[in-house]
Amino acid sequence: MTSPASAKPAILSVDDDPGVSRSVVRDLRRRYGADYRILRAESGASALEALRELKLRGQPVAVLIADYRMPGMDGIEFLEQAMDLHPYARRVLLTAYADTNAAIEAINVVDLDHYLLKPWDPPEEKLYPVIDALLEAWRSDAHRPVHETKVVGHRWSARSSQVREFLARNQLPYRWYLADEPEGSRLLQAAGASADNCPVVIDAAGKALLAPSDSELAASVGLNTDPTGEFYDLIVIGGGPAGLGAAVYGASEGLRTVLVERTATGGQAGQSSRIENYLGFPDGLSGAQLADRARRQAVKFGAELITAREVVGLEVCGSARVVNFDDGSSISAHSVLIATGVNYRHHPAPGVDEFTGRGVYYGSAMTEAADCADRDVYIVGGANSAGQAAVFLSRHACTVHILIRADSLEKSMSHYLIQQIEQIGNIVVHPCTEVVAADGDGHLERLVLRNNATGTEDKVDAERLFLFIGAAPETDWLDAIVTRDAAGYVLAGPDLMVDGNRPSGWELPRPPHHLETSVPGVFVAGDVRSESAKRVASAVGEGAMAVMLVHRYIAKQ
Repeated sequence: MTSPASAKPAILSVDDDPGVSRSVVRDLRRRYGADYRILRAESGASALEALRELKLRGQPVAVLIADYRMPGMDGIEFLEQAMDLHPYARRVLLTAYADTNAAIEAINVVDLDHYLLKPWDPPEEKLYPVIDALLEAWRSDAHRPVHETKVVGHRWSARSSQVREFLARNQLPYRWYLADEPEGSRLLQAAGASADNCPVVIDAAGKALLAPSDSELAASVGLNTDPTGEFYDLIVIGGGPAGLGAAVYGASEGLRTVLVERTATGGQAGQSSRIENYLGFPDGLSGAQLADRARRQAVKFGAELITAREVVGLEVCGSARVVNFDDGSSISAHSVLIATGVNYRHHPAPGVDEFTGRGVYYGSAMTEAADCADRDVYIVGGANSAGQAAVFLSRHACTVHILIRADSLEKSMSHYLIQQIEQIGNIVVHPCTEVVAADGDGHLERLVLRNNATGTEDKVDAERLFLFIGAAPETDWLDAIVTRDAAGYVLAGPDLMVDGNRPSGWELPRPPHHLETSVPGVFVAGDVRSESAKRVASAVGEGAMAVMLVHRYIAKQ
């Protein structure tokens, strides 16, 4: 039986100076000992061992306090490793006046929540207010206990791959079992299912879902799939960088904001294995990390996030803007922001569609990386997303082959990525090359490659093909509602003006705002906007700018 003390959330302090360590713990116990288990360690290694034991017991950790200057493992290194064990714990660095640069570095490396200068006496003024605020944020945060969801499926099942990708992109831990292996078979038997029912998802409570839809899967793992209200100030459609930026700024500035996402927050950027040129993160971060931080930030400010809902229509009903879902339900708002981004174009080569999800993947499909160990991997595309995937997969694969139709990467990829690729020995770039056919028995086994410079074709063995071949907007649901360009991108602001005239049907005395579409009160931001910059930073900026314009629009209603 778990004792009351061990059931309490933990606050852990680590400092190699015994006197300082005892002093920190004494002050913490005096204030928080009744509700929290106060632990201390005198080295990073011993603190990590304590955190591993807490993890095995399923005990949450609320706050980590680490001294910067410790031999063997400094405070930043400790907090970085501790994040893998307890990612939702709030992080504090103890520094001297001379070490404030270290604290600034830690903000980027370990997403530091606060740093305290030693000494902190009196604690009533310098320690307790900080810890109080961190504990309040930890308690109110949407962090989830790490329950073990089990997925049983087939290695070459497209739907099994989609389920795993859905869970991974939504930051939901799971364990993967093959249906034809002993443990997978035992789980299917216990669930009263067979291999024909796969994928089978067994949630932490032991409930089995047979071949669940995304909405059923989302509901089973605790994601919010239904709006709590019927009318909002702002509806954000799409959870990529632009949509998340708008959700953060909209909610933080007092707008009742709801964000609707079809699959998972982050968009295409959320699938990136590493983003190294985003302002403020000199050491880089993954797209999943960026998306998770932005999602938590939006929720903290009060934005409502709806997942696994498909938007199929937009209507204008007087001053209300109505968003329709595929199940026939709808929600309304004063304003709407379209931030649906773009999706990868389908590859036209014969066989590619047949093997999608069975060896052929659009985007990074990071869940497949472990299965690429010691195998040749092929990537089609020459933009940054392809380069980031190549660098990531090179850690696992025998050889990563980048196939591009251009004669070099310089025309489409950032210079820093080209330099990285040139320094990685198992990445090979094939210029003037494209896939002309895919073949296999039940899954991808071979590719036919054509060198357009020589006209020759070669057949190669391949079980993994990742496609980054440009993207297009999916905006057919906006047909006859907002004006789009020939490629389907949404026109806004000055791009709507023709010879200085306002768009057809525009009845307001003012011209459209910069990010406003041909429908007043409906805005657009990010990659789905015509002539947008197609960069994470610009998408976030447009999301923030759109909120400013929404305020202007609502104020005039």
